[in-house]
Amino acid sequence: MHFWRMTMVTRRRLLFLPIACFALVLTGLPGLSAQSSEQIDLDAIQRIKEEGFDRSQVMDTAWWLTEVHGPRLTNSPQLRAAADWTVKKLTEWGLANAKQEPWGETFGRGWSNERTVVHVVKPSPWPVIAYARAWTPGTNGPVVAEAVLAPLATDADLDKFRGKLKGKVVLLQAVREVKPMFDAPAHRYTATELNELAVQEPPSPGRGGFGPGGGQAFAAKRNAFLIAEGAVAVLEPGSGRGDSGSVLVGSGGSRNPKDPPVPPQLAVATEHYNRLARMVGKGTPVTIEVDVRSSFHDADQNMFNIVAEIPGTDKADEVVMLGAHFDSWHAGVGAVDNAAGSAVMMEAMRILKQSGLRLRRTVRLGLWTGEEQGLIGSRMYVKNHFADPATMQVKPEHAQLAGYFNMDNGTGQYRGVYLQGNEAVAPIFRAWLVPFENLGAGSLTIRNTGGTDHLAYNAVGLSGFQFIQDPIQYSSRTHHSNLDVYDQLVAADLMKNAVITAAFVYHTANREQMLPRKALPKPTAPPRPPTQQ
Repeated sequence: MHFWRMTMVTRRRLLFLPIACFALVLTGLPGLSAQSSEQIDLDAIQRIKEEGFDRSQVMDTAWWLTEVHGPRLTNSPQLRAAADWTVKKLTEWGLANAKQEPWGETFGRGWSNERTVVHVVKPSPWPVIAYARAWTPGTNGPVVAEAVLAPLATDADLDKFRGKLKGKVVLLQAVREVKPMFDAPAHRYTATELNELAVQEPPSPGRGGFGPGGGQAFAAKRNAFLIAEGAVAVLEPGSGRGDSGSVLVGSGGSRNPKDPPVPPQLAVATEHYNRLARMVGKGTPVTIEVDVRSSFHDADQNMFNIVAEIPGTDKADEVVMLGAHFDSWHAGVGAVDNAAGSAVMMEAMRILKQSGLRLRRTVRLGLWTGEEQGLIGSRMYVKNHFADPATMQVKPEHAQLAGYFNMDNGTGQYRGVYLQGNEAVAPIFRAWLVPFENLGAGSLTIRNTGGTDHLAYNAVGLSGFQFIQDPIQYSSRTHHSNLDVYDQLVAADLMKNAVITAAFVYHTANREQMLPRKALPKPTAPPRPPTQQ
């Protein structure tokens, strides 16, 4: 007999056994009880699975966000267009209060790149794989110039090349080693790796920091030097991991229009950069044509997050949140980082709405901008609605948030949940994962994971969680690179993630109590003294 056609009583009896077995395994671990009485609504899970697997729209949503609208650098025209489409789509799905909610603080100027062409003219013509760095200017039309190898890492280097860079294309680094790839770049977690991840480790001692802004200070000095010397463009290898055509591209300039100008800067495929650097280094003259067309957008320097809701019923004043960052870098189309997360969380909302399931608490979606610049959007939302971590003076909404779930680790399927040090939620999540073990999701780790938007919630004592995901090629190839494209998305994984997210949100919305929290953290900064009149 098909599992879902059994009676509810039979299903609940069958489900109790694995939950009880898990409880026995977990007995003796800190914070875990010998039994879990957590209620699981299998009828709801069946309806969620049917909607999420039989009528999924997650890949279509991801396609619109990526291949239609392109990369979504914060405050770029592409992001604003994608945000308009998203609000319209959420409204079409019947969600309430879909809107763009302002941060309340200035982000800075926008930036977009319309054209980047780098081509070797002499000694033999060939095209160069290169991408303009964000917030750097264009070349004001095509320029043809000689390349100069000028590694500028110290003040002595600046003195060495003074008067030698006018009208030149500057190769800013020496040849970079490219190592062979002996291991497959794509990977799924093994059972052994998940077991290792589940082992709690003591926190590592903090390391001493570098001097305050030392690297940034020299970079600013070097940029001023290059501008004063009249360099026409700066090329660097976009390496760091992967290579073999994977180019890491970030920012090279400032969002503040009042900051000093920087030269045109391009990240080049390491293998192509090395060819240029070797030729110049061995005394072979190289002439390069560079044509970069980029635009700054200063008209509106304020930003927003995207929010939408499914209103609750008898506990409607309490809220469950799910979210992902909406912005991306610009060399690819921001597919795995993080249209994947945005599309999954949108799909989870669509599943909950279309399945017609009753939700006691209000469910709210948050799609954050400015994440790539330091989790700005989610931090502003938390500050505006819940608390400022600098003072920890909580607002009324702080007591009404039942929990927050985040996705931002690429396209890989969920394998479990990072508990962020919250021991009390372990038996709850363990029970909720049992119906999804056949999808490969059954692991919990008490460890923290960082670098994304659930941290904004944790910073003010709210229960925020990130799912454990298979790495696939996230860190090895696609993260922040030109290979972050739609074709890297794994449809089956995203469908599973949307279903599991919807189930977790459903159970959080309908359980009698909100999810347990850790103790409130202390303020991160001392209060400011009163202003003298």
